[in-house]
Amino acid sequence: MNKIAIITDSNSGITQSEGKELGVVVVPMPFTINGEEYLEDITLTQEKFYEFLKDDSATVSTSQPSIAYVEDLWTTALEENDSVIYIPMSSGLSNSCETALRASQKPEFAGKVFVVDNKRISVTQRQSVLDAMRLRDLGYSGKEIHDILIETMSNSDIYITVATLKYLKKGGRITPAAAALGTMLKLKPILQIEGEKLDKFKMRNRTMENAMQIMMDACEDNINGYLKDLDGRCDNVYIAVAYSGTDKELPMKFADMIRERFDVSDVVVNPLSLSVSCHIGDGALAMAVTKELPEKYLKK
Repeated sequence: MNKIAIITDSNSGITQSEGKELGVVVVPMPFTINGEEYLEDITLTQEKFYEFLKDDSATVSTSQPSIAYVEDLWTTALEENDSVIYIPMSSGLSNSCETALRASQKPEFAGKVFVVDNKRISVTQRQSVLDAMRLRDLGYSGKEIHDILIETMSNSDIYITVATLKYLKKGGRITPAAAALGTMLKLKPILQIEGEKLDKFKMRNRTMENAMQIMMDACEDNINGYLKDLDGRCDNVYIAVAYSGTDKELPMKFADMIRERFDVSDVVVNPLSLSVSCHIGDGALAMAVTKELPEKYLKK
């Protein structure tokens, strides 16, 4: 059986300690804050990040990991493994994936390092890592795992409600006038991550309670719609909650609402990656639904 190393980045929401437990290497995403570089979950905690983000005098920006650092991880992994599966954040949301794809074509990595650009981030990216582990344990090769993850990349959705329009305004995703009007009307828009982009889903929403209902409605429509069309089933999906900030009370309440409505017991609750949180701010809440890998791949 081939020995395969799995590497992801911290946009997956997998912490350094969890990565060690899973046997997965996690590349920390870098941030530049007031001119100084920080690494997610190494020199930058969730708590410290949100202190900076809430400080209007602080300048906080995302960056991408050094490709030299990523290549060193690949080289080290290949010393004890036949191949490497690298699962970074969506190429539609960062240039780091495209940079890694080019690097994987170097002679020393070609045919050994497989970069999975399956347009995912946060809890759906995390599920890709778990799927890769499962496929590896079933005996699939590095290329086969890559191809299956690419084939199934569209079998998920994430919806996000923001608590404030401030950060969407700063990032240029909405105009200052729209932000001012939305703030006055106390709107809490719902955004959708569709692989290539973070875009609006519903803008006329007033309360977080209402937003949670809309997100559940959207996910239920997807479960009974295009996800069901894949195999005729509605019972083989993963449901997850993600959130920004350090207050877990609301996301845990949301998870309980989901368990009751969808009659499921396993709802993963994880922080949103700091890269996403940087653009949407504190207090955001997300719901994701991801289809389980096709049964034909689980029978090997």
